[in-house]
Amino acid sequence: RLAFYIAGQEVEPMKQTILITGASSGIGKATALRFQAAGWNVIATMRTPTQAPDLAALDNVLVTRLDVQDTASIASAVDAGLARFGRIDALLNNAGYGAYGPLEATPLDKVRRQFDVNVIGLLATTQAVLPHMRQQKSGVILNVSSVGGRMTFPLGTLYHGTKFAVEGLSESLHFELLPLGVCVKLIEPGMVRTDFAGRSFDFSNDPALTEYQPTVQALLGAMGPMAENASSAESVADVIYQAATDGADQLRYEVGEDAHQLLAARRSTDDAGFLGHMRAQFGISGG
Repeated sequence: RLAFYIAGQEVEPMKQTILITGASSGIGKATALRFQAAGWNVIATMRTPTQAPDLAALDNVLVTRLDVQDTASIASAVDAGLARFGRIDALLNNAGYGAYGPLEATPLDKVRRQFDVNVIGLLATTQAVLPHMRQQKSGVILNVSSVGGRMTFPLGTLYHGTKFAVEGLSESLHFELLPLGVCVKLIEPGMVRTDFAGRSFDFSNDPALTEYQPTVQALLGAMGPMAENASSAESVADVIYQAATDGADQLRYEVGEDAHQLLAARRSTDDAGFLGHMRAQFGISGG
């Protein structure tokens, strides 16, 4: 059997490796488990590695620190993954969260953090991996977007702004990297049964701003029914695995029945019709 060694550890030839950001829970963790079960090496990164002892106990999994707002930690995680496994074949930019609420009620530091995590952090992590993928002339970059990157809900100015940015940068990067042998793919889930509505959902509001409160209550009231059709994190991980391995010339991968329905509705009508429908759904009318 042919074998070779990196940093004193035996590495099986041709075993592929994925680096995942935000792997401590939700989609990131489910994806780490999906790829590990399929025989991949997994670099499971997160801000606090002690949060995932179960991942660290698995074969062919390296759990290491990566905070997308800390470029030094990004470089260290990439270096650690290469030292352990010798290659990175896929990058899943999954780390992110959603800042919602009236813009007028949102502190500017939250505005910056939303874009730093969901956009700048994604770009910084991609930049750190690209030299290796360029040299090996292959790779797949998978960016977790959202239905919210193709359409919007009220009070999601910041979140949707970042996801629309992820859609645009991914589509352009697709052209840029194709001659290098590197594919870019977008994952577009609808609602997902994760902790997004908990620690990953940052809602700003000021009840004294009374004009916004009917919209606030309409949105919060709609979230429960929407969550009833949510996909599991595991089903999203299955689509991510498909996108990473199918070799298809496909940019966008929708995930979940709600995603299919919402995006089909958005494509089937013009702006006036769609916006009118959404205004009626949330009881929004002109002043």
